[in-house]
Amino acid sequence: MKLSKTGLGTTKLNNIDKMYPAQSILLQTGQLVQYGAGLFGYNTIPLLVRRNIEKIITETLNKYDCIEVLLPTLQPDTIWKNSGRYDHYIEDGTMLITETNKGTFCLAPTGEEAVLEFAREKLKSYKNLPVTYYQIGEKYRNEIRTRGYLLRGKSFPMLDAYSFDTSEKAMEKSYNNVREAFLEIFKKIGLEVISIVADNGAMGGKKSEEFMLISEQGEDKILYDEKTKKGLNTEILERENYKDYLKQEYEIEDITNFKEIRTMELGHIFQLGTYYSKMMKGTYISQEGKEELYYMGCYGIGVSRTLAALYEQNLLKTPKGEPCGFALPISVAPYKVQIVAKMDNEEKANLATNIYKELQKENIGAILDDRENITIGAKIKDCKILGTPYMIVIGDKQEGSTLELENIKTGEKETITTKELIEKLK
Repeated sequence: MKLSKTGLGTTKLNNIDKMYPAQSILLQTGQLVQYGAGLFGYNTIPLLVRRNIEKIITETLNKYDCIEVLLPTLQPDTIWKNSGRYDHYIEDGTMLITETNKGTFCLAPTGEEAVLEFAREKLKSYKNLPVTYYQIGEKYRNEIRTRGYLLRGKSFPMLDAYSFDTSEKAMEKSYNNVREAFLEIFKKIGLEVISIVADNGAMGGKKSEEFMLISEQGEDKILYDEKTKKGLNTEILERENYKDYLKQEYEIEDITNFKEIRTMELGHIFQLGTYYSKMMKGTYISQEGKEELYYMGCYGIGVSRTLAALYEQNLLKTPKGEPCGFALPISVAPYKVQIVAKMDNEEKANLATNIYKELQKENIGAILDDRENITIGAKIKDCKILGTPYMIVIGDKQEGSTLELENIKTGEKETITTKELIEKLK
């Protein structure tokens, strides 16, 4: 990508939000555009980062034998009335609806109803089970209190998956399969999450876990034992039988060493049992020829929330401690290196352009800062706001065919040739 094509000028950061500095920088630099409370547009780099997150999710779930589908986000109100959740979502104001002369339609806040309608036509026999469907699509919730920019919006991309099984034991196996997939997904993205005991709440069912990122920016307070790496949502303590529940389902017998910490929820998984299939008459024909209810699991990752957490976790600061940009993990960064060139010097400009073309040939994402009438110092400063992991400066100090490659996050530098650069980034 040539930076001159993006319309990006030199950047001055002012009044950065102290609570969410990374997202504040994205907004100030036009990488995110806010249309209203909880409604955002993505410029090219955050959009490509989001797609890389989605790619990791898709490739990992495929590896764990999950099946990708796509369900409509605009749905007739009848399927929500069939589950009995329509009145609840309307009363609390969560669901966005539109009334037409063809009926009333809902913008989906979640996907249990739609996936049951989908599965009913496909999973008619025990021979079709087990199966786990998943999709990545937009969800809509009329959040009264939008918070943290992308962390809690009214419209947001989400991974939601649903398993269908013939028994409770089989459901637990599917649940554990997706649980392992989620842990692998977050590791690949570059976020160290912890899975904690959670309450099923309005989702119903038997058992659930949340995938939490330890962060002062989070809105959740949990109890966590650093030694055992086990944690629990404090909502669990409101159960009358919480001690028996923790011991039976999670093998937690003593919480005296658990300390309160603040976290950010990025994912949630549930064992639903027959909760939804019973409400919506989701059945299959068993091996004995009887009509039986599906045992279901439900699994979600907030994609935009994960994107926001990734930027906040990879924030860069000046020696004075002031936020100045970010360095994204190479696993998700769409552009691996930024070439900062002195464009008013023909020799330097040609070298920079040739390196850029060589990287393009090898399908290695690179940014060429080909903007004119901007100092090298200003370009280096701008480099950091785009989240590129590596930088090459081709200015007065650069000599011959060797290059100086700088790791933006650590500041470490190494001398390298174009060929070695390609080998490293591939």
